[in-house]
Amino acid sequence: MSTIETMSNSWTLQSSTDFLSTGTIIALTIFFSLLCACIIVGHLLENNRWANESITALLLGLGAGAVVLFVYKGNSSKILVFNEDLFFLYLLPPIIFNAGFQVKKKQFFKNFTIILMFGIFGTVISFCLISLGAFLLFKKIGVTSLSTQDFLAVGAILSATDTVCTLQVLNQDETPFLYSVIFGEGVVNDATSIVLFNAVQSIDMDNIDALISLRLLGTFLYLFFSSTILGIAAGLLSAFIIKTLYFGRHSTDREVALMLIMAYLSYMLAELLNLSGILTVFFCGIVMAHYTWHNVTESSRTTTKHAFATMSFIAETFIFLYVGMDALNIDKWKASSASAGTFVAVSSTLFALVFVGRAAFVYPLANFINCIRNRDSSKIEFRQQFIMWWAGLMRGAVTIALSYNQFSNSENKDSALMITSTMIVVLFSTVVFGSITKPLIEAVLLRHAKPDVSDAADSPRLEDLRILLIETGENQPAAAARRSSSLSLLLTHPTWTVHYLWRKFDDRFMRPVFGGRGFVPFVPSSPTGAAEETSGT
Repeated sequence: MSTIETMSNSWTLQSSTDFLSTGTIIALTIFFSLLCACIIVGHLLENNRWANESITALLLGLGAGAVVLFVYKGNSSKILVFNEDLFFLYLLPPIIFNAGFQVKKKQFFKNFTIILMFGIFGTVISFCLISLGAFLLFKKIGVTSLSTQDFLAVGAILSATDTVCTLQVLNQDETPFLYSVIFGEGVVNDATSIVLFNAVQSIDMDNIDALISLRLLGTFLYLFFSSTILGIAAGLLSAFIIKTLYFGRHSTDREVALMLIMAYLSYMLAELLNLSGILTVFFCGIVMAHYTWHNVTESSRTTTKHAFATMSFIAETFIFLYVGMDALNIDKWKASSASAGTFVAVSSTLFALVFVGRAAFVYPLANFINCIRNRDSSKIEFRQQFIMWWAGLMRGAVTIALSYNQFSNSENKDSALMITSTMIVVLFSTVVFGSITKPLIEAVLLRHAKPDVSDAADSPRLEDLRILLIETGENQPAAAARRSSSLSLLLTHPTWTVHYLWRKFDDRFMRPVFGGRGFVPFVPSSPTGAAEETSGT
């Protein structure tokens, strides 16, 4: 959340309680009134194909900012002062956790290879092109005071896609493949962008050598796997504690509170250890949905599902509402001495670099994936590639937060220009691209959609998968032939084979220890003292 400050000297009068500022109360009242308005307007526009709640909150924020600016006669009110630390610590965790908690795991892990390719390699390609393009073009525009480190930071800042807006413009049921790939890429992309940004801050520009790229790669791989393992460990620990102690026999509130606190604790531990909190809390959400959620009582399941979704919804609305209000902070615009033409030129250049940087990896990587896939039904069509490129053009609060971090305390004369230009990119991409994405998906994909083919149609037969686990004690030639065919099955259907093997391992080892679907938790108050455990399907 952002810090709340007094609106003017006249609002610093103390209320009757001595410790509450009248200005703070007024500012909070205005802001929560706008949140209520966002919810109401979003409900009324639920079926509108051009609008979504992100755009609604953004436009309401702009409108409120304009009104406040008019009331203060063109002077800055400073109702809100952006604090990127509070944004990353309080607003982003519930959004990412709920996304992991609600995501369709089968679809997500089915496309995990694509997600990693786009989220890691794609982000690095975009980072390199945007940094190089900014270095070559900005000097021609007249922006000459930025350092090499600033240009690299610009590449990392503009490589961060807007995961929040993507969640609202794509439908998990209508376009499951696109949703899982674009959203999953967005989570990995945000983590990669932040890692790149932090790496840029730590680089000594006076001592750059040829091994710097290898060090960056090693740092990223360490952060990625460490963050993922930490998230999985936190989720498994919560499942084991709740399954073993069964809090629900006394209070369902304790179950809900423990899930909530341990999820947030995983994020804080990751940040404390300088890991990626985004990846940690995302995988913690996935593990909690797979194990912990099935160990709580029925009432706690309903409560947690809606509680997590509600917190995520409020955080999303808060972010876009704030971005809209902060965009009209007149002090940032006055701090820059650049002309209107320079603003337009810099913003247009950033837009063009985002377009090119996105296209430079979406189409080549998608076609590379098509080349290594044998079945036509699993190839990524050009229409899908176009939507993947388009939906990833939106930039959001992560971009703004990183921009503030890089330029807000800088004495560079073009720092204010970079912040305001970044703000223009975020506003334009969210409003324009976000409003067009829904009708674009309908026009490009849904009207030309092929009849849905069940996943089972593309999967190998269950009997064939069982061949993978036949006893090695068989010595007949037929058994050898079976094992030979199982190897080819593993090579031709790796996803389904790994999924089958994981299910066997999960049912035999993981669920008996950590619980999950199909396993009834221990109930001390029951007549038998325990409920019988049955394996899930």
